[in-house]
Amino acid sequence: MMFENINAGRFLVHVGETEWGWHDMMGFGYFGIFGAIFMLLFWVAIIVGVVWFIKWIIEQSSSGTSKKSALEILDEKYARGEIDDEEYERRKRKLLEG
Repeated sequence: MMFENINAGRFLVHVGETEWGWHDMMGFGYFGIFGAIFMLLFWVAIIVGVVWFIKWIIEQSSSGTSKKSALEILDEKYARGEIDDEEYERRKRKLLEG
């Protein structure tokens, strides 16, 4: 038999051809509970990073197509009659200068 359960978390393991040794196969080993906490934090950070990256990619792709230039917005306001000829020309000149 390769593994023999002696007590909780410790197993007698066949190491070599004729060698046997005790190993903590089921426990946290030398790290203890801190190792488990750090491993959990590591995976949480990885998952949060992936979710953030996917969200960022989606925002970049959707915002690139729906943005209007200031000149287009000015043209729309003029077409709707929200501003008069004089205001339109003044704002247009200012946009084209800067």
